[in-house]
Amino acid sequence: MTQKSPERTALMPGSFNPFTVGHMDILRRSLAMFDRVVVSVGVNRSKTTEAEIDTRLEAIRRAVAGMDGVEVMAWDGLTVDAARSVGAVAMVRGVRSVADFDYERGLAELNRRIAGIDTILLVAAPELAVVSSSAVRELESFGYDVKEFLP
Repeated sequence: MTQKSPERTALMPGSFNPFTVGHMDILRRSLAMFDRVVVSVGVNRSKTTEAEIDTRLEAIRRAVAGMDGVEVMAWDGLTVDAARSVGAVAMVRGVRSVADFDYERGLAELNRRIAGIDTILLVAAPELAVVSSSAVRELESFGYDVKEFLP
């Protein structure tokens, strides 16, 4: 009798304000490595969040509708606690630049030290490396149609 291997879950945390085509690309690539990816929308107290959490959750749920293995949740607290709560074996983050890498590397080291959870850093696809939530918000504030940057 063959025994089914345990489900491998990853947590994809972020503020996702808004959830962009770059985030969607990281999510799709993560699904190739994990059975289940939980997108965790967090409240980062050091960032401005114009969109209410429910609005962000709903937008992400619409974007991932029909994708097997994806769940979306809100989380207020330490990211490692969110990872533990869903049984994640790793966290997944996207990096667009050297600055992103340096920031994420520091967080990854800290999270591994305090919680023993590894972080997988996925390099953004070159054509998506310029897409950031803050850039999308700024373009939108000037009346630019940002649909091409949203899933």
